[in-house]
Amino acid sequence: MKVRIPVVVILIFFFPLLIFAQSLEERVVEQQLDNGIRVIVIERHTIPTVALNILIKAGGIDEDDESRGVAHMLEHMLFKGTKTIGTSDYEREKPLLERIERVTEKLDAERLKNEGQDEEFIGRLEASLTSLQEEHRGLIVPGQYESLYTRHGARGLNASTSRDYTLYTVSLPANKVELWALLESDRLKNNVLREFYTERNAVFEERRMRVDNNPHGLLSERFLQTAFADHPYGYPLIGSERDILGLNVKKARRFFEDHYVTENIVIIMVGDITPRDGMAIVERYFGSIEKRAARTIEAPPVSEQTAERRVEVAFDAEPSVLIGYHKPASGHEDDYIFDMISGLLSAGRTSRFHKNIVQSGIALYAYGTGGYPGSRGENLFLIAAAPRHPARAEDVEEAVYRELERLKNEPVSEKELARIHKLIETQFIRALESNEGMARHIAEYEGTAGSWRYILQWKDRMKKISPEDIQRVARTYFMEENRTVAVLVRK
Repeated sequence: MKVRIPVVVILIFFFPLLIFAQSLEERVVEQQLDNGIRVIVIERHTIPTVALNILIKAGGIDEDDESRGVAHMLEHMLFKGTKTIGTSDYEREKPLLERIERVTEKLDAERLKNEGQDEEFIGRLEASLTSLQEEHRGLIVPGQYESLYTRHGARGLNASTSRDYTLYTVSLPANKVELWALLESDRLKNNVLREFYTERNAVFEERRMRVDNNPHGLLSERFLQTAFADHPYGYPLIGSERDILGLNVKKARRFFEDHYVTENIVIIMVGDITPRDGMAIVERYFGSIEKRAARTIEAPPVSEQTAERRVEVAFDAEPSVLIGYHKPASGHEDDYIFDMISGLLSAGRTSRFHKNIVQSGIALYAYGTGGYPGSRGENLFLIAAAPRHPARAEDVEEAVYRELERLKNEPVSEKELARIHKLIETQFIRALESNEGMARHIAEYEGTAGSWRYILQWKDRMKKISPEDIQRVARTYFMEENRTVAVLVRK
């Protein structure tokens, strides 16, 4: 007999989430400066700190063919300082930077020739560059940003670049917010891309460590290249080796001028600060930034897939599997249903993958998640798993496909839906308990869905998902011809 969960029980599950959503909507204060910068303030006096995020609505998806990897590189460079931070004498430093740029342009042009490189010329340029960089080091004050912030009680000073956006984060004592505004507005107005080519070498080594010499990094890169042919989501966020070696100050500066513009900037302040004080500080320091619109780059559509795509990566490592199904971008009606499917398959120890694939001994781990590798455009529902010996990669694949077939053919019970709703509610509220978690989630939804209000829509949509919706989406998207599979095999 089919068991139905009483409506009152479902309301009890959702009541705290509804109260939380209403509370959030009432507490968020938004304002737009005359120059177009948006400011979001959430007042919370639980602890005397403020989480401060600057979101730039630009990431890997906004790069062009000539500048792959530049978004990630620019994020690194903006920690190098300004005309007053990171230097002991900018007037002496400026001509040195110009000379370093001229020499490096010649060196790069010669190195990147497909044939006919002049090794003697390269040697002279390298010697000249080394000499200039040595002279330049005498004018640099390294790590000054980190030193200033640490001295004033900062936590979590960091930055991250994704396919969809770039985010700069820090938490400070409430009485240090004005210091943050001074430093960050200066970074946007007067940044100096010093030590670019030294940092470029560091990024090159980062790629070797995270991709070329990392089995899972290499597998992920090949997987995305296979799933997203000729689409920005298929290009390495860090760039290929040739991409990185082709980056220069001009390309980084052009990306900054095209995308780090007032139209693309959202400032998020969460913590022990009133909206009135927060807005006043932001207006005082960021209000003078010149108003500019973003350069729009339309990403090409994802090429139509009519048959399964497969790729193998050989590495001296334990096997693993990535399976991806193309799905719509954030905000599409079916995207919410994929969030529910992710919960059914992967949320908690009672999830289907854990019970039927991990606990049964087939896999070491197995999980499914949407929005990979980004959400602004059409993306993948990703399933990642690794076989447990003596099971093989193909055994894990078969087990995953069995669970997807169940979603197509067996309606999800009301009891299981209620469990997922409750778990989602708990995880969601827990993620927003801290100032840092709240600021990060606001930024994430602003960067991927276009507005933090997606949080409110998301809860409302999740409540309306039915077993029939889940079956429809599973039957529509979990098809062999819509599938890309990457397998890590031992050499």
